[in-house]
Amino acid sequence: QVQLVESGGGSVQAGGSLKLSCAVSGHIYSYYCLGWFRQAPGKEREEVALMFAAGDLTFYGDSVKGRFTISRDSAKNTVYLQMNSLKPEDTAIYYCAARCNGQWPYPAYRDWGQGTQVTVSS
Repeated sequence: QVQLVESGGGSVQAGGSLKLSCAVSGHIYSYYCLGWFRQAPGKEREEVALMFAAGDLTFYGDSVKGRFTISRDSAKNTVYLQMNSLKPEDTAIYYCAARCNGQWPYPAYRDWGQGTQVTVSS
């Protein structure tokens, strides 16, 4: 059974940074792709970032390009989302996701975690 456990969320002022972590069950290379999406109240789900378990190819949503970075530590079976220059509109629940059935920007993940809240105040 796939388990994805996010951590690292919290409250930060605009312009600040946070780094989210996602512990993945099993070996990270067993997942074709891994990524992050977010959901804010009253808004549609937004794809944030995606990377493949192998290689360096990454994708980012237009609203986070240049500010967010997705990465992985294969030895720790962990995926990260470094978020810099945070804005109030980044406030959302962030979900780690895996095993995509589609292509960016519609990855159609099969699995995701419980989410971690990120709140950015102005």
